[in-house]
Amino acid sequence: MPDVTSGADGLAADDLALRQELVSVARRLNASGLNQGTSGNLSQRIPGGLLITPSSLPYEQMEPTDLVAIDWSGMPLNEPSRRPSSEWRLHADVLAARPDVQAVLHCHPIHGTALACHDRGIPPFHYMTAVAGGDDIRCAPYATFGTEQLSRMTVQALHGRQACLLARHGLVSLGDSLDQALRIAVEVETLARMYLQALQL
Repeated sequence: MPDVTSGADGLAADDLALRQELVSVARRLNASGLNQGTSGNLSQRIPGGLLITPSSLPYEQMEPTDLVAIDWSGMPLNEPSRRPSSEWRLHADVLAARPDVQAVLHCHPIHGTALACHDRGIPPFHYMTAVAGGDDIRCAPYATFGTEQLSRMTVQALHGRQACLLARHGLVSLGDSLDQALRIAVEVETLARMYLQALQL
C-alpha cells in the first residue's frame, strides 16, 4: 500500500499506483451492486489533502488521470483535468476529523438507502453490526448533498464508527485502505438487507 500519510507538498512519487488502485476499487464498487451509474464517490488521503473521484464520470470510463487531487478546502493541488466530486467537502471534512482513517467511500446501496429514506439506522439486531465499530450503525440527519451541513452531520454520525447511513441519501464507510472501506460497505449493506427482512416478520 503506498505511503500517503506523509511526504512532500503535492502528490506522492507513487501517485500512479494509488490512482490505479482507486479506479480499481471504484469499479468493484459498482460491480458489487452497491452503487449505480455515476453516483457515489471515493477518496484517499494524500500529502496536503486527498485524491477523489471526479464528478459525473462513469467508473467504467474512468482512468487514473481523471482523479482529482485537492486540498482540505477543495482547491486543486495540481492542474486538474476534471472537477472533483460534488461531495468533496464530505470526504475532506471526514478525513480531517479522523486522522486514523485513510480512505472514505460513499455509495447508494438499495437496502441501506431504503432504511435511510425512513431516517433509520441499523440497531444491534445482529452481532455483525460491530463491523462498523460499535453496537449500532447510525443514520445522520438529512441535509442537502454537497453542503457543509451534511459533512458536519456525517462526521458526528461517524464518531467512534467506521460507517453510517445518510438520511434519504446513502451510506459512508471508512477504512485504513480503500479495500477495507469497500469491505465494510458490503457488510453494512448485507446487514441492512437482513434487518429489512427481519422487520417483515
